[in-house]
Amino acid sequence: MNVLFDHSTPAPLASHLTGHQVTKAKDRGWDRLENGDLLTEAERAGFELLLTADNNMRYQQNLTGRRIAIVVLSTPQWPRVRRHVVRVAAIVSNATPGSYTEVEIPYE
Repeated sequence: MNVLFDHSTPAPLASHLTGHQVTKAKDRGWDRLENGDLLTEAERAGFELLLTADNNMRYQQNLTGRRIAIVVLSTPQWPRVRRHVVRVAAIVSNATPGSYTEVEIPYE
């Protein structure tokens, strides 16, 4: 799957998404785009999934009719996310076009 990391997604997570092509929004020059524009550009470029830690996206954007799957981490903090990489990777692998999934990362 062609996955786009927005600016809030912890970069080390990419190495745990084996079998997926991961690109950072910053590497495409998209790190300053607003969420609606980012989603539009990502879909236009053929990305199948956006991975973000922007918990407000679904409230700020109309996601109806989007082809891109969206996975939202509850935190961008790598020390917390790294303890749940297997679960995050499974959710990414099972995402379907247009789906929206929130991944709660506990404090532990």
